[in-house]
Amino acid sequence: MTAADWTTISHPQDIRLVVADMDGTLLDEHSEIPDGFWPMLARLKSQGIEFVPASGRQYATLRNMFADKAAEILGGGELSYIAENGNVVALDGKVVEVHGIDLDVTRHVIDLVDEAAASGEHNVGLVICGLNSAYVQRSDKPFLDEVRKYYAALSIVDDLHAVLDVAQEPSAYKPGGGAEIVLKLAVLDLDGAERFTNEHLAHLRADYQVVVSGKLWVDIMNAETDKRQGVEALQCALGVTSAQTAVFGDYLNDRLMLEAGDWSFAMDNAHPDLKFAARYIAPSNVDHGVLKVLDRLIA
Repeated sequence: MTAADWTTISHPQDIRLVVADMDGTLLDEHSEIPDGFWPMLARLKSQGIEFVPASGRQYATLRNMFADKAAEILGGGELSYIAENGNVVALDGKVVEVHGIDLDVTRHVIDLVDEAAASGEHNVGLVICGLNSAYVQRSDKPFLDEVRKYYAALSIVDDLHAVLDVAQEPSAYKPGGGAEIVLKLAVLDLDGAERFTNEHLAHLRADYQVVVSGKLWVDIMNAETDKRQGVEALQCALGVTSAQTAVFGDYLNDRLMLEAGDWSFAMDNAHPDLKFAARYIAPSNVDHGVLKVLDRLIA
């Protein structure tokens, strides 16, 4: 379909839930929360509208970004979150849904990435995204500088295979149990993720989601897990319909999420395929597009 410009929305709408991706969407060109977000969060709260960050970022990272200031605005309460591209869903600061990937494919991808890195053909490394921490074995500064943008809880290990010795299969997860679960696998190629994906990960698509989530990143996840599932879980918990949901995104890992809200927005800087999937085009993240659109939706 052809997306309409956001300015064609002529009057406020009955919005109860706002879900926004982070990088390239809500965050500015410096990957920071724009100053105007906090007054907007107060406005949303005053109208009973739930705001939810939805990201490939780690749950601990999202809480570090939002929790303190949000608590001041929400009177001590917490935001809800969709983290790890839908593998962790938290309602009011409590994890209510966890999905993961099996240990056999984790072992296979560790070997695959190690071989590609050793060949010198790809400037690549793997992040095992666990429920308790993220794990890497590559420790050079350029790699860690990029990883630390998204993973506040990070452990550097000598061999990623050792993580599997203490991890459980996702089917064994029990809330509050403290066991490590592999939520997803994030491959970082500092030369660009799409080529590595096409050359080395295409065979996994038959059984897993293989989603390019940024210029440098590709995520490998459970075939039935995505951000849309997280949005739908929160809609069910909050009693909100898709007609009352606004969703914002910029990259391919946001495509299915846009289907969960009737008010779906691709940022002006979004991937062309996402613009095709959205109902509206919002201003770019640099122009604080999420805030501009919300100002019109809830005015």
